Amino acid sequence: MIKQQRGFSGPRPRAPEPPAPGLTARIAAARAISEAVTLARPLEERLAADLSLRDPRIDPRDRALARSISTVALRRMGTIRKAIAQRLEKGMPRRTGALEWTLVVGAAQLLFLETPDHAAVDLAVRAARADAASAPFAGLVNAILRSVARDRATILGASDALDDDTPPWLAARWRATYGDEAARAIAAANRCEPTLDLSVKSDAVGWAARLGGVVLPTGSVRLDSHRPVVELEGYADGEWWVQDAAAALPARLLGVRPGQRVVDLCAAPGGKSAELAAAGAVVTTVDRSAERLKVLSANFERLKLDAEIVVADALAFDAAPFDATLIDAPCSATGTIRRHPDVAWMKRPADLPVLARLQSQLLDKAIALTKPGGPIVYCTCSLEPEEGEAQIVALLRRNPDVRRAPITAAEIGGLNQCVTAAGELRTLPCHLWGDDPRRSGLDGFFAARLVREG
Repeated sequence: MIKQQRGFSGPRPRAPEPPAPGLTARIAAARAISEAVTLARPLEERLAADLSLRDPRIDPRDRALARSISTVALRRMGTIRKAIAQRLEKGMPRRTGALEWTLVVGAAQLLFLETPDHAAVDLAVRAARADAASAPFAGLVNAILRSVARDRATILGASDALDDDTPPWLAARWRATYGDEAARAIAAANRCEPTLDLSVKSDAVGWAARLGGVVLPTGSVRLDSHRPVVELEGYADGEWWVQDAAAALPARLLGVRPGQRVVDLCAAPGGKSAELAAAGAVVTTVDRSAERLKVLSANFERLKLDAEIVVADALAFDAAPFDATLIDAPCSATGTIRRHPDVAWMKRPADLPVLARLQSQLLDKAIALTKPGGPIVYCTCSLEPEEGEAQIVALLRRNPDVRRAPITAAEIGGLNQCVTAAGELRTLPCHLWGDDPRRSGLDGFFAARLVREG
């Protein structure tokens, strides 16, 4: 028997070895993709909450890599899953932990990112081994991803934007609403990662020159820069804010004058409110989320703009009638998939009737809060007619004291294709398309301008 000597406690445990470079980013990306698809958790929310990425020892480039992998995987999810399925004779094995998402992350790099094949495969195998449930399938991961790498050209050549990379229910809806050609153009636009658009307080031409961008017909500035927003000239001085060019249009359609009282319902994060305040309006912002209004308040402070900020459910908000009202209603956000590809896989058909009922109630509230003769602009970042055109048709049927005030192409930079026969705004992701996909496109938006007569 070996006696333990006093003061001797055996060998000291070794400090855990740091993970292989890039492994943390890939595991975090797999978690984020999984939760977006299966739990409808927004990608940015999951990445921000991931403790592994918040570890101060983690290279900031890993955080950027996790976001890059996640985004491209969700943008091309159908193509990736199809390629994996074709290489699984009996389908995805059950009770395998993160196996499917590890494969998705690996295939995304092999097909769409400039990751060396050996690195993508090796780190996917390591990620599989790091998960007890998927560890027995590490060899399968290796075999499938090596096959994907070999067949890259064939996989990409057979990939279809609408039939593969768009959820079937959305593809069917867009075909029915816009026709096959437009539906395919929308799907193709959603595959392309867009650059940043800015709304500037003044001198769009000057800011485009300083920041290396172009001025769009709508007046927004579109950038080519890949630098972090906070590092760009003018950010700290509050000269501009980030906002898709289509999202900048609804507030402008109100045509507010300095000193007019305007309410922005469901206002956070505040880009449209900023448009109104910069035009000189006395703005009241209403939103039920105190956290989101904190972001709005911080933005207004940076922009040196003023607004009354009210934390309230818009349906319960009450005040003296306003000169004008903007209602950017909660919606399915299917028009923002080119910027937020997780939306395509988070939303379900059952979401639409619930949202449509809320939008109808908010429209009635907006009218009640507006003085007779005052304009109301209703908008959504959705491509679904139930959340746009159909809402206005139903409103005009039930409220004879409201009429449309038609929008003209001259008000939106001459973009005739974005004005409907009824005089409403309808932008599609494939609109404003040019030779350079990164400088092209718009978020999908609907807006209608109304006037309360009685």
